[in-house]
Amino acid sequence: MIKVVVCGASGRMGQTIGRMVRESPDLELVGGIDLHPGIFFGVDIVATQDIEKLLKSKKPDVLIDFTVAQAAVENVKAAARNHVALIVGTTGFTPEQREAMTAAIEGQVSAVISSNFSVGVNIFWQLVREAGKLLGDYDIEVIEAHHRNKKDAPSGTAKTILQILDEEVGSRKKLYGREGMMVRGNEIGVHVIRGGDIVGDHTVMFSKNFETIELSHRAYDRSVFASGALRAARWVTSKKPGIYSMNDVLGLQKNNPNT
Repeated sequence: MIKVVVCGASGRMGQTIGRMVRESPDLELVGGIDLHPGIFFGVDIVATQDIEKLLKSKKPDVLIDFTVAQAAVENVKAAARNHVALIVGTTGFTPEQREAMTAAIEGQVSAVISSNFSVGVNIFWQLVREAGKLLGDYDIEVIEAHHRNKKDAPSGTAKTILQILDEEVGSRKKLYGREGMMVRGNEIGVHVIRGGDIVGDHTVMFSKNFETIELSHRAYDRSVFASGALRAARWVTSKKPGIYSMNDVLGLQKNNPNT
């Protein structure tokens, strides 16, 4: 039985992950962490400042974090100090925050860090890579849409798309939205939509005279991310210390920048 603690337990992703852990015969939900204490599918949620106490008393095998960047860095540090494996789906990290997490993890614990845990998105990234190799002379646009409460923009998934495209078609200027009179150059247009309860839509458009190719992924429910996170949680607990991607979990090509 793999013991699991969930950070951001009171949030929508935290609630989805907690429910799915409870429904999994090989996983045991032993606690939650959030800004305020409470109850979480029959187990305690402790306040963020009490994370060390929870980890020492419950001795979980893995901590899953889908929170915000600042909180996630501290949660990662606490887990590493207590030798608890990590699944991190939080996005919006600065380079300095990524460096802090890497320093905490390396040599201490195993961790899977990804901007998207959906199996479908990881396949989608590979398709974008293959298309980029073949369609480098096409105009490229990236469009992403999320719910009105998502704060970071573009999404972590969109940033991964842009990184893949840079690797395959060469570094291009990124133009975030368009306004006024301008000539279309060799830039990649990036368009962000925030509204309602959109779970997550991503499209890459390759256009040339007389034709357009679109690659899209649409998530209809947060359970697709939670399912991938639990798959990674089962995988990571047996691995040597270090940072892994969903490519490692899924056995895909290792050249996608998932983290």
